[in-house]
Amino acid sequence: MNSTPLTAPRYDAIIVGGGHNGLVAAAYLARAGRSVAVLERRAATGGAAVSARVFEGVDARLSKYAYLVSLFPDFIAADLGVDLRLHRRRISSYTPVPGGDLGLLVDTGDARATAESMARVTGDADAHKGWDAFYGLASSLAETVFPTLTEPLRGRDGLRELVDDDAAWNAVFERPLSEAIEAHIADDLLRGVVLTDGLIGTFASAGSAGLAQNRCFLYHVIGRGTGAWDVPIGGMGAVTGQLAERARLFGAEILEGAEVTGVETDGRDALVRYIAGGEEHTVDGAAVLVNAAPPELARLLGEDPGWSAADGGAQLKVNMLLRRLPRLRDASVRPEDAFAGTFHVNETYTQLEAAYRQAVDERVPTLPPCEIYCHSLSDPTILGPELRESGAHTLTLFGLHMPHTLFAGGGEQVKEAALEATIRSLNNVLAEPIEDVLYTGPDGRPCIEAHSTVDLERELRLPGGNIFHRPLSWPFAENDGELGRWGVETGHVNVFLCGAGARRGGGVSGVPGHNAAMAALELLA
Repeated sequence: MNSTPLTAPRYDAIIVGGGHNGLVAAAYLARAGRSVAVLERRAATGGAAVSARVFEGVDARLSKYAYLVSLFPDFIAADLGVDLRLHRRRISSYTPVPGGDLGLLVDTGDARATAESMARVTGDADAHKGWDAFYGLASSLAETVFPTLTEPLRGRDGLRELVDDDAAWNAVFERPLSEAIEAHIADDLLRGVVLTDGLIGTFASAGSAGLAQNRCFLYHVIGRGTGAWDVPIGGMGAVTGQLAERARLFGAEILEGAEVTGVETDGRDALVRYIAGGEEHTVDGAAVLVNAAPPELARLLGEDPGWSAADGGAQLKVNMLLRRLPRLRDASVRPEDAFAGTFHVNETYTQLEAAYRQAVDERVPTLPPCEIYCHSLSDPTILGPELRESGAHTLTLFGLHMPHTLFAGGGEQVKEAALEATIRSLNNVLAEPIEDVLYTGPDGRPCIEAHSTVDLERELRLPGGNIFHRPLSWPFAENDGELGRWGVETGHVNVFLCGAGARRGGGVSGVPGHNAAMAALELLA
């Protein structure tokens, strides 16, 4: 922990929170010659984008919370001198047919093999045609929308004009995602694979009128202009570690173990109160950039957060270390291929809807839909030499349709029930129980840990465990009266959001950090 006191009584910019977006903002501002102070509550920077030895006495550094990168623009890394090393996964996904011995393998390097796999699981030789047409729409959006995320905010009409594709626009921005999926794809399993991108951390049905699923889907398919989700070499901590180093190199001061307790502003000058080393401190600045959720910012300002439990997250996160990969029911696919991409578990279109309905009734889904990713197949450096040689692997499981309303009142009992049901769901599609291949730590315990929305709220100050800080927003101004030109502005002219809760926020992207830095530089000019 860096407990060195801040050296100046006043800064051009004070950044509250040292997550990856706060570090991006700090680096940009310091590189521009501005005096910058970063106040981070925890003992180290990184926020949700960190690596950790999760299991005591075990030499495996897992990306504890966030684990893949799609939305981080190359030019931000280049601007800041960050060596953003990402591994492109050739296998996009593998989806076992529930109750069967087949599975769908989507190979981005072999379209013919993918088409044959689709034909095998659906019985339709032309099944790939609807899939290809649907993702053609997504590709059209990715190429045009992604570059706009780091530009001044457009209005709805301006972005629609830029997209210039009515079919793609209507499918994602205007009508429930269910309509486009059902119009293009007939098979229940294929439909489910598509829908999952609209449900990561988002509690919605495919046909929800509010289009929360559409907004989530958009951010999951436009990243880096291709929609690819890549593995950060060295884990998430390698990304944020470099960002912190660059920010310091440019001159930013980072104070860890400094919990901000209040922010005051008159629009020209701001005062930030924080506790470090058990003592209360204050620091002045011309601008304040807050890498925390909007409800947290409201609390710091003494304002009404305007938040309800329905705005919370909707996931169960499980980290595991295995002695080896589990055997599959599908003998035609190697586990090393099946787990090389996203491994979908009980995520057919029908199953996703059934689980959603059960969760709406505040019940843990009978067979919770979930998806799994294996970092160590793409990047074995996160494992110590002995683990690598032994054939061990990490697994990260992300459970869908686990809303905060389930966990908020039930405590550990509901979390245990959710984990038990999720493991049962996973075992339902494997040839052997996952418990049989869990690695055992020196303490004799199996290497598995789970995080509910309540845990994320406590550990990371994410309201309701929402991994996006609040429900995702469209990447355009909703109306002409919306504040600001960068999508980071607040009701206070010198206070900016620089985290996932900003417009065009969410995910590991650096986009809100960049945009808040641009807004602050315009203010300070």
